Amino acid sequence: MAAHSLSPPLSRLLFTVKYVSLHSRCCAVHSKAHYSTVYNPNEKTFDKILIANRGEIACRVIKTCKKMGIQTVAVHSDVDSSAVHVKMADEAICVGPAPTNKSYLNMDAIMDAIRVTGAQAVHPGYGFLSENKEFAKRLAAEGVMFIGPDTHAIQAMGDKIESKLIAKAAKVNTIPGFDGVVKTAEDAVKIAQEIGYPVMIKASAGGGGKGMRIAWNDDETREGFRFSSQEAASSFGDDRLLIEKYIDNPRHIEIQVLADKHGNALWLNERECSIQRRNQKVVEEAPSTFLDPVTRRAMGEQAVQLAKAVQYSSAGTVEFLVDSKKNFYFLEMNTRLQVEHPITECITGLDLVEQMIRVAKGYQLQHKQEDIPINGWAIESRVYAEDPYKSFGLPSIGRLSQYQEPLNLSNVRVDSGIQEGSDISIYYDPMISKLVTYGATRNEALAKMEDALDNYVIRGVTHNIPLLREIITHPRFISGDISTNFLPEVYPDGFKGHQLEVDARRELLASAAALYIAAQLRSQKPYLCYRVSTIPVKCTHWELCVELGKGCHAMEVTKSGDVYNVEVDGGKVEVIGAFNLASPLLPLTINGSDRMLQFKVRVLSKLASELNSYMPEKVPEDTSSILRSPMPGTVVAVSIKPGDTVAEGQEICVIEAMKMQNSLTAARQAKVKSVHCKPGETVGEGDLLVELQ
Repeated sequence: MAAHSLSPPLSRLLFTVKYVSLHSRCCAVHSKAHYSTVYNPNEKTFDKILIANRGEIACRVIKTCKKMGIQTVAVHSDVDSSAVHVKMADEAICVGPAPTNKSYLNMDAIMDAIRVTGAQAVHPGYGFLSENKEFAKRLAAEGVMFIGPDTHAIQAMGDKIESKLIAKAAKVNTIPGFDGVVKTAEDAVKIAQEIGYPVMIKASAGGGGKGMRIAWNDDETREGFRFSSQEAASSFGDDRLLIEKYIDNPRHIEIQVLADKHGNALWLNERECSIQRRNQKVVEEAPSTFLDPVTRRAMGEQAVQLAKAVQYSSAGTVEFLVDSKKNFYFLEMNTRLQVEHPITECITGLDLVEQMIRVAKGYQLQHKQEDIPINGWAIESRVYAEDPYKSFGLPSIGRLSQYQEPLNLSNVRVDSGIQEGSDISIYYDPMISKLVTYGATRNEALAKMEDALDNYVIRGVTHNIPLLREIITHPRFISGDISTNFLPEVYPDGFKGHQLEVDARRELLASAAALYIAAQLRSQKPYLCYRVSTIPVKCTHWELCVELGKGCHAMEVTKSGDVYNVEVDGGKVEVIGAFNLASPLLPLTINGSDRMLQFKVRVLSKLASELNSYMPEKVPEDTSSILRSPMPGTVVAVSIKPGDTVAEGQEICVIEAMKMQNSLTAARQAKVKSVHCKPGETVGEGDLLVELQ
């Protein structure tokens, strides 16, 4: 590659134990991608493509380019100089410092990179400049191909107000609302009252759940207007907002479209994207359990109508809200490759990146609508560096001290842009990877996802795998009874982790005890001749205590070969395993059933447990008089000063973390004693922000 220069609580840890059957792990055939990239040497496209993005999507584009014989150029910020996408590309250019507005949104620097490397085309990925019409215009002015739609389509569909008017004219179902720009907070209140609560306030130029707020009353409308406009300006450089009726308890279902420059357009079936938090998708699947063939076709045909109305050419996505009676309403069109495109590739066999490159070069589509299949079922879980126990996922930063993707399993695909040793920083989206599983049926894909999540090793940052696993094994999700309100309905008090049943708790405790004994016996062996061991060599019986949450569970363990028999909590458990202690994954047989575990536990001898009871307990901090940052981020605004009196629930400050703004409020009415932060400062999780009297 050429380079150019221009501590969660123990209870939480235990409740996140991976604990499932391994009956489907023994598969001989591995299929990682589930799409076909066919390089035709007689079909000339481009010699060199620059990818104006980072992370997993940059890696994804590079993979297809390599298969097509196309050289690639990566751009990167200074903190991304050792990133995976930089290493994968043939050339790499630094385009600025870490903040996105100085690097990945820095059009001047990216244009310079194009000139230096001689790239003939640019693939923008998603986010950043992918839907920026000015960027596309600048590329066109220099004779560089933008791998995406033309500027007219980007402008028409990128502006939610204009796109809604175009959709109406194209006879696409639309949501009732105000077809204009909302200029002030008071205008927003007046419009919301006319539409009728609840309403959705969202950025006209937005996407990805940023710049969106639901308001149920006038006060929430004023607050939503402020935060949505700030997030929109920060993420898209455009603070214009629109307001429309909020459809309560809908499904979010989108249609993938593909069109060329010759008037041909296809719909590539749907993706179910209803599992969301803060308007951002968490789990997606294709196809949807909810759509029948008639509704699917109607949605697909309307999506194509809209694409043709703006002379669309490339891959794009038309998003709909669908109510319980299968009425569907146009939400927005994303004029780019969608994050969740892999599940469409799985069920159709098409490489969407390859199709985008072909279309950009001017080739006609290779397929007709009747050629587009639904083969099997695919599910995608977005693996984030987030703490799922805080608002279903507040950002976590750190270095991946251990990282192992479950690619040893068949029918598993992992789109990632990180590796062991990578840093997750406050500057960019906290996504670690997109974990995709495929099966002939939905049940098969779900079982594979469960297995893949259990075999995924991530250490060094807090991650959301415990939440993902709970979602895909929840009876409501399995039955297909979902909506965009799934998470708050299923977990009204927030996600608390997996709640162990009695038998499962016994098995977990027994496994922890067996692991502890195996570790102790192994640590003895090199030193048997030199020191007295803590456990006699010939000992086959132990009395231990395992801490789980706030309880300490006494047990007796006997060992014979690789078999551990454990008596705990009035029951007996048999644990069989060779215990490869160098591996983060522990395959065990527990009471005759195969399990895969990875866990962190505290096990004490009986004597140590008795002595531990005399240790002083740490008194929890009184948080009623202080405000600490719940996440790492940047202080955007401070709404109070020393001496002010604040009411319960009043905003104190706003923290922006990974492009999302979070309002922090007072826990009670009080007088402000001191303020320890100011706008523009970077804060860490747990940093003191404000003290109250």
